[in-house]
Amino acid sequence: MPAKDPMKSFRGVMAGVLVLEAITVGLAVPVVARLGGGVGTFGGWTVIAVAVALVACCGLLKRSWIVPVILALQLVLIALVVSLPAVAVIGLLFLAFWLWALWLRRDVARRMAQGRLPSQQRPAG
Repeated sequence: MPAKDPMKSFRGVMAGVLVLEAITVGLAVPVVARLGGGVGTFGGWTVIAVAVALVACCGLLKRSWIVPVILALQLVLIALVVSLPAVAVIGLLFLAFWLWALWLRRDVARRMAQGRLPSQQRPAG
């Protein structure tokens, strides 16, 4: 195990992206109010619930089941494509980021297991 845990750093990145995504989804609420039939509709409440759930996920990042929950929240946003296409685009963009980030995490875990991380190398000298 390296002196610095790269997975701890990854959780920090995840928390930051979750907050940014929650803000982005929250900023979509006025769009829902104007184009989606209002905030009091199913779509409006769903967007608000997803934004709150994204913030709540920040506190649960140490749990092993949180990544599927985050991906499920992306799918909820994408499922709104019929009634709120703009919100679905947000879901697609963040889903692409999460898939890329998970690929990176898997690559780092593989390199850590092989002992190829820079922090695992002995200093020359």
